Amino acid sequence: MQIETFKIFRDLAESGSFSRAAATNGITQSAVSQQIRALEQRFQVSLIQRGRRLFALTAEGEAFLGASREIVDVYEHLDDRIKSLSNIVEGQLRVGVIFSIGLHELPPYINAFRRAHPVVEVRVEYRRSWELYGAVMEGDVDIGLVCYPVKKKGLLILPFLNDRLVMICHPHHPLAGRSSISLRDLDGERFISFEPDQPTRKVIDRALRDQGVHIHHAIEFDSVETVKRAVEIENGISIVPSRTVRQEVENAALSAVEITAPQMWRPLGILLKRDRARSPAVREFVALLQKPLELAN
Repeated sequence: MQIETFKIFRDLAESGSFSRAAATNGITQSAVSQQIRALEQRFQVSLIQRGRRLFALTAEGEAFLGASREIVDVYEHLDDRIKSLSNIVEGQLRVGVIFSIGLHELPPYINAFRRAHPVVEVRVEYRRSWELYGAVMEGDVDIGLVCYPVKKKGLLILPFLNDRLVMICHPHHPLAGRSSISLRDLDGERFISFEPDQPTRKVIDRALRDQGVHIHHAIEFDSVETVKRAVEIENGISIVPSRTVRQEVENAALSAVEITAPQMWRPLGILLKRDRARSPAVREFVALLQKPLELAN
C-alpha cells in the first residue's frame, strides 16, 4: 500500500468531495473511488456511508482517518526527523503569525535569525488568531505566534513576550497630558474598538465591565493598524499594546498614557505541535524567540 493512498483518503474525508480530493492529488474522480474501494477490500470494512445525500464516514472510516493523518504527517515530516539528527540548520522555516505581532514584535527576531542562518528560507504567513491553531496542528506552519494563547489538545504553548496595554489618543485630547490614568477615567469616552471576536477586545471589555466603566463604541476595526489610524483622525481613544504605537508616539502622531488601575497586559505565545520532530531551524528559532528582545538583535 502506497503513502498516496492514505493521503487521498485524508483529503477526501476532510473535503467531503471526490472532485476536490481528485484535484488536490492530480488524479481523476474515478481514481479516487478506486483507491477507496481498494482500501475497503483490503481491510474488509466500509469507510464511507453510501446512499446518503451528504458525505459521511462510518465509524471505521473515522478511525481510519485518524490513522491516515498520523501516517501522512510522519511521512511529510520525515525530512525534519532526519535533519534533527544532523543538527544542520538549513531548509525552510514557516512562521504563522497574527498581523500585529508580525508587524511589530517579530521583525527583529526574523532579522537576527536570517543573519545567523542565511541559508534558511524563512516564510512568514499572516493568519487570524483562531486559524493559527489549526495551521500548526495540520503542519501548514512550523511555528505559530498568537496573543492570549489558549491551551489546545496536541499543542505545546511556550511564552514569547508580555506587552503592556496603554490608552492612546490624539495629542490634543484632554487625557493626552496625563502621566497615567485608571480605567474609570475613561467613563463616557468615545472609544475606537477592536472587533468583538478579537482576543484583546475581549480582555478590554472584561476589564471595563469589572471596573463599572461605560464607554461609547464609536467604530470597530479588525486590526491595530486601522484602530491607530482612526484614533489619529477621530476625536476618540482606544486601548492597544504599547509596542504597536512606539513609532506614532515618537512622531507625535499619538499620545500613549499608562493605565495603572488596573494594569493590563497582552501575553504572546509560541504554538508548536506536540510530539512532532522539529528541524534544527525550528529549534534555533524557538530558542531565539525566548531570548530577551535586546539579546535577539
